Amino acid sequence: MGAPRLGGAKTGLMGWLVLVSLAVAGQAVAEEPSVSGGRVIDRVVAVIENQVLTLSELEFEARVTLVQLGGMRAAEAPLDEQTLQKALELAIGHRLLVAGADRLQAFQAERSEVDARLRSFRERFESEPALLAFLARHDADLEQLTAVLERGVRAERILDSRIRLRAQVSEAEVRRYWEEHKATLGGPYESVREALKEKLVRESYHQLAKEEFDKVRASARVRRVAPFAREAQP
Repeated sequence: MGAPRLGGAKTGLMGWLVLVSLAVAGQAVAEEPSVSGGRVIDRVVAVIENQVLTLSELEFEARVTLVQLGGMRAAEAPLDEQTLQKALELAIGHRLLVAGADRLQAFQAERSEVDARLRSFRERFESEPALLAFLARHDADLEQLTAVLERGVRAERILDSRIRLRAQVSEAEVRRYWEEHKATLGGPYESVREALKEKLVRESYHQLAKEEFDKVRASARVRRVAPFAREAQP
């Protein structure tokens, strides 16, 4: 059974930690010695504003995100191309959002927010050794994980500042939705009102987030390199 797929745009997503040099245009690779004495080939998947994103980095970010969402099987299970495509688009969007904030020296993450995110991530694992084993499998450490989570906190704050108010729905919109679907919803309006409002806000937020990502990508220099990455272009 495949790994769980990434969900909507508003998730605890994070930026990349290790940037490698692009060896050649097109199908470039980065190489390093492995424990067995061979070589580990790490394919470049995209170049975002002159910063290189490799397959190993993308897989690590995707797994961290999925673990945050409760998909613990993603800590070890293979990731399919659809999952990597979605992870890539989110990684690009979040990197660009944070890069823009850096230029303005804005939206710094509060230490307490990052610590809370790290604590929550730790609690997903049955023990500290299990967490460290997960990191070791991906050539990462706690410092790198913390940096990833901090990027996610900042990106979420930036996105929230831009679309939270616009994502709100009126009482009239909630009532109208109920009128159109009451035959299948069951119960009186007041009994389902809060759940409907939450659903409509979530859907609105998701759509606005997608539009915001499309906007920042459209004005940035992004080159997708790997075959599945090129397929992921909007």
